[in-house]
Amino acid sequence: MKNITTLIAIVLMCSFGFAQNGPKIEFKAEDNTIDYGTTTKKNDNGVRSFEFTNTGDAPLIITNVLSTCGCTVPTKPNAPIMPGKTGKIEVKYSMILGPIRKTITVESNAVNYEGGRIPLKIKGEVIAD
Repeated sequence: MKNITTLIAIVLMCSFGFAQNGPKIEFKAEDNTIDYGTTTKKNDNGVRSFEFTNTGDAPLIITNVLSTCGCTVPTKPNAPIMPGKTGKIEVKYSMILGPIRKTITVESNAVNYEGGRIPLKIKGEVIAD
């Protein structure tokens, strides 16, 4: 009985060490993806926003936002996002005819993503007017 109690105490203490403290980022978009659907250049300016919340216990700092090509221009928040607060990353796609399949990489101090790097995706299709 004494050995079981000791084992349980050790397991509980070790599990506290694995709890992550620090900033955590949670995006509202399902699978961190925004679907433009089927749209036209005439009816759509190509701007979308990835909204997120800092669910951690420290300020979240977005250090960089990178795009896979020049046709997608992301804009990051400049100020740290405090715990419990929300922010957004705006993305402007140039609305080139054809399918949309782009990845935006967010670099941050978030502890819930490996290296603080979060992939965001946009998808859809731009058709002729």
